[in-house]
Amino acid sequence: MTARQHLFFDLDHTLWDFETNSRIALKEVFETLNLQGKGVTSFDEFIAIYEKENERAWRLYRNGEMKKEVLRTIRFGNSLAKFDIQDESLNEEMASEYLERSPYKTALVPGTMELLDYLKTKGYPLHILTNGFEEVQGIKMKESGLSPFFDHVITSEFIGVRKPHPKAFLGSASHVGADVTKAFMIGDNLEADVLGAKNVGMSEVYFNPSSEKHDHDLKFEIQSLLELKTIL
Repeated sequence: MTARQHLFFDLDHTLWDFETNSRIALKEVFETLNLQGKGVTSFDEFIAIYEKENERAWRLYRNGEMKKEVLRTIRFGNSLAKFDIQDESLNEEMASEYLERSPYKTALVPGTMELLDYLKTKGYPLHILTNGFEEVQGIKMKESGLSPFFDHVITSEFIGVRKPHPKAFLGSASHVGADVTKAFMIGDNLEADVLGAKNVGMSEVYFNPSSEKHDHDLKFEIQSLLELKTIL
């Protein structure tokens, strides 16, 4: 493989350890706003409910069925409703506190820095292609030390569509001057990252650390980021 092949990485759950960072931020929000005193039984019960509601909301957002402004608060409102708490101002306060705190958390997926050092040494142009919010992805990159490795951080808001829409991949490739048929997309989301890339002729790498079962014939599938060294 030539060193000029462009590599596009998803950010959350692929390089930036979303689960760890999100839970740290949510724990801070939980304590700062005294949610237990407002009727939430425990942080563990809250996080179990919230993570399901957050994933459901993001799925709707990716599919164009929910607006960003709604997603920001509904994931908190739906979670609090499970504890019979109906408080719009509290939903808004939680959303603001969370978005102010979470981008500054710095946990990375194991192997991230070693892999990026390797790829940079090999001369690969590296880019981020993310559905995450424009206003926070840059902060995550800078605070976690990822920024120096990447030439471009391309968000769905910049491109105008969200992965897995074909334009997300084709527009990103065009933006950085890459031949989409010679580019790679590395991501953890089977539908948004992997199948979306495959559908436009981009080489897909499914980062599947928990070995989730699926029926798709994929070009590459890895359980550890460092396995990319055997591919690239």
